Amino acid sequence: MDIDAQIDAVDRGLTGGTRDGAATHVQTLAQTYPAPIGDVWDALTSAERIPRWFLPVSGDLRLGGRYQVEGNASGTIESCDPPASYGVTWEFGGGVTWLTVRLAAVDDVHTRVELEHVALADDIGAEMWEQFGPAATGMGWDGALLGLALHFTTREVRPDNSAEWLQTDEGRRFQRMSADRWAEAHEASGADAATARRAADTTYAAYTGAPEHADG
Repeated sequence: MDIDAQIDAVDRGLTGGTRDGAATHVQTLAQTYPAPIGDVWDALTSAERIPRWFLPVSGDLRLGGRYQVEGNASGTIESCDPPASYGVTWEFGGGVTWLTVRLAAVDDVHTRVELEHVALADDIGAEMWEQFGPAATGMGWDGALLGLALHFTTREVRPDNSAEWLQTDEGRRFQRMSADRWAEAHEASGADAATARRAADTTYAAYTGAPEHADG
């Protein structure tokens, strides 16, 4: 995998919004994959295929059902419109956020996937947001899109040592570039450049254990 090309292939965005009258942070990531929409939908929703590029998932994978991602989030499937979109609650660490995945056919053999992650600003807190910014969740989603890209290009199953790969020089470089791109998105959304950079450095250090201002 050309990690530079993968980082460049993802469009990242950060905006503000509201949910039930409460302020939200809205993150988006989008990438086009070399597969028809039906195949991409299956990869994103099949309990048999999701572990090939992400993590094992269990539960009742249908509208209204509950799911559990192994060692990660759980939630409820709130909407499902095959093969165009689905929406779930993303419940982790005692908090609730919302995830919506949208698919659009670019042509017969390419599909655009957009992931939208919405969190209540008050739940994160102004201090926590300033400290870590959007990279805190964005870097994790960049890793998921990398796994999906590998799935559609090599068809290899996600390796059990993927967490170990993140601690290699190549893995750290991938995470450094992801953090940097989220700093750019943070600044583009209106944040002070120094604040955005500092938050990205802090998050990169939290993910890798590296010094906050280490070069990639």
